[in-house]
Amino acid sequence: MSELDDNALQELIAFACGLADAAGAAILPFFRAGIAVENKRTEAFDPVTEADRQAERVIRQQIEKTYPTHRIQGEEFGAGGGKSDLCWYIDPIDGTRAFVTGSPMWGVLIGLHDGRAPVLGIMDQPFTGERFIGSRFGAYLWHKGGTQQLQTRACVDLAQAVVTTTHPDLFGTTAERDAYLAVADQCMLNRYGGDCYAYAMLAHGLTDLVIESGLNSYDIQALIPIVTAAGGIITAWDGGPADQGGRIIAAGDSRVHAQACQMLCDRLARTEG
Repeated sequence: MSELDDNALQELIAFACGLADAAGAAILPFFRAGIAVENKRTEAFDPVTEADRQAERVIRQQIEKTYPTHRIQGEEFGAGGGKSDLCWYIDPIDGTRAFVTGSPMWGVLIGLHDGRAPVLGIMDQPFTGERFIGSRFGAYLWHKGGTQQLQTRACVDLAQAVVTTTHPDLFGTTAERDAYLAVADQCMLNRYGGDCYAYAMLAHGLTDLVIESGLNSYDIQALIPIVTAAGGIITAWDGGPADQGGRIIAAGDSRVHAQACQMLCDRLARTEG
């Protein structure tokens, strides 16, 4: 499809903010309320709650009502909607492990893909009142009635970098985990935890690298416009596109991105054959 004009994109940003408001209203009554937790997997702990489901239902209902031709891809209820090139990617609570343990390191992810690339992303944290928004108009943090433009920071070398991942146990293979640890060993500081928050803090200029694997499209679509509009870069480990998930690396500076990608790929080549 042709590129969305400025007015159309502004309208969609406003609509997406309304989706985030509705999702937050659905989620907050469950936070720190001792709700039931289900495990979606048998081989590992992958929690889901009624808060996840209710938030995604609310988002999907509003999209289907306002933009019935738009497609939808959500974590809890899969694919739906119409046949437009425009597709919404929804992770109603990214960081459910944090959510169920009372930590605020989670967020509502709402992304829009125009058939070519992600064009709009929101990471909303209704408990803290922080909303991170990315599009071609820039990357911004809305908080306590104020707006702050986001900008990644310069980092020329791994030795100066702060690197984050949610947890080393979440890498799908030992080879992936060892590749991450090889990079982390060269960095100034290695931090665990954060899920989507880690990408927001990178866009904020507070960290330098996020490295993960095994991501789904709905885990990353909303975060790509936030990171890139703030001046960062986000790709697969091999430098390819990140929008379908998999092995993902985000960096605030292209120089440290190149160093980390090279090390990750070299390490994988040695261990995976």
